[in-house]
Amino acid sequence: MLAQVWEIVGGGPGGARALRRAMRDIPGPGPGEVLVAIRAVSLNYRDVLQLRGAYNPRQELPLIPCSDAAGDVIAVGIGVKSFAVGDRVVNHGLPGWQDGPFRTDRDRIMYGGPDDGTLATHRLFRASTILHVPDHLSFVEAGTLTCAGLTAWSAVVTHGAVRPGETIVIQGTGGVSIFALQFAKLAGARTVVTSSSLEKLQRVKQLGADHVIDYGDAEWPQQIRALTDGRGADAIVEVAGTINDSVRAIRGGGVILSVGVLAASDPTVNLPMIVMRAVRLQGVTLGSLAEMREMLNAIGLAKLRPIVDSVVAFDDADKAFDYYGQTNIFGKVVIELP
Repeated sequence: MLAQVWEIVGGGPGGARALRRAMRDIPGPGPGEVLVAIRAVSLNYRDVLQLRGAYNPRQELPLIPCSDAAGDVIAVGIGVKSFAVGDRVVNHGLPGWQDGPFRTDRDRIMYGGPDDGTLATHRLFRASTILHVPDHLSFVEAGTLTCAGLTAWSAVVTHGAVRPGETIVIQGTGGVSIFALQFAKLAGARTVVTSSSLEKLQRVKQLGADHVIDYGDAEWPQQIRALTDGRGADAIVEVAGTINDSVRAIRGGGVILSVGVLAASDPTVNLPMIVMRAVRLQGVTLGSLAEMREMLNAIGLAKLRPIVDSVVAFDDADKAFDYYGQTNIFGKVVIELP
């Protein structure tokens, strides 16, 4: 069958990349495979960087972008027992990472680069790389979970091991940050959200943030210490590239969870302070399929709903990339298919 796709192509002025519509031939599912009619795809910052040529300048083109999708199963291959036609499913973004710790020799292949991604009307998936969508979620909501949702879960639950009553600082109000707030509240943690937007700080308070701080204030680490009687935060979800400020705000023995860099990073990291205070600096890259299954179970039990900033039609997917790249979003930007 033929699938409509958006793909990144090169050859523009100065080697610039662009998005274009195309058709791709999709074969029927082979053994162990599932054919999915995609209903929603969400954007992540890496997708914008991929289009700009800043994520992997040596990426082979054309490339179907995006890693996140939710949709309906429309055909299954021989040997598939866990899924049937009509099931609502969401994909895992790193198809080789089933369980255990991350391994670069096995787990670095990801949809949307280097492999073709999900911005298409139909896609084949191995049955071992998809999971059922919680019943209470729409396709638009489920389409946000693959990258931002799982990264936040891995940061807060797996690596951060945040416990009731602990203080966690969450930087920003993008997709990962809002999910981190929601998961931290589920864990019973005391949450502090930082943002430079007073409007967004008011919105996160409505979502349950216990404290909010304007991170435009250079002294925000001192504010964290004041909130914790001088002790410092137990965990910090670090998205701004301000590692040294986070070191000042974390308690001795605490963990800084680096999940992405949306701003210029500190040119140097204060390693002596990290060592002397026994601070753990943990990079977070998505999570395993097993972790995603745990996350979906928790979302289903809590009836948690992802926060969606905006929804754009598939025909206007290029406009969604422009919007994401130019706007300080709150939650997730989703491309919806009929």
